[in-house]
Amino acid sequence: MSWYAEGLKFGCTGCGECCRGPSGYVWVGMNDIETMAEAMKMSLDGFGRKYLRRCGTRMALVDGPDGNCIFLNNGKCKLYDARPIQCKTFPWWPENMKSEEAWEMLKLDCPGVGKGRTHSAATIDKALASLVKK
Repeated sequence: MSWYAEGLKFGCTGCGECCRGPSGYVWVGMNDIETMAEAMKMSLDGFGRKYLRRCGTRMALVDGPDGNCIFLNNGKCKLYDARPIQCKTFPWWPENMKSEEAWEMLKLDCPGVGKGRTHSAATIDKALASLVKK
């Protein structure tokens, strides 16, 4: 049984803090790329040249000039409805879910952690499973 078997409270406040700063990568798969390119009315090739970088065998979004996500604009995501699976599954990332202590530490950066509706363990596990590299 997981430490979050009773579920966890989370409610996105739309603050954009999870999109700021130079720490980490926004990994994208082909489905993400196709969805974002379509939302921006760009060809896959054009989208890739402008917004993607290769990191080993994987693709990630380039950073904006300030180190924030390239799609963060005035604190809001320009592609919210077409955002990558990594963004859609926040805060249910392996590093945040590895322990209750990690979850508590996330509260320091994310004002939505511990607030809002309760998400079931099944919902959290589904999000975690969607992030496992196939």
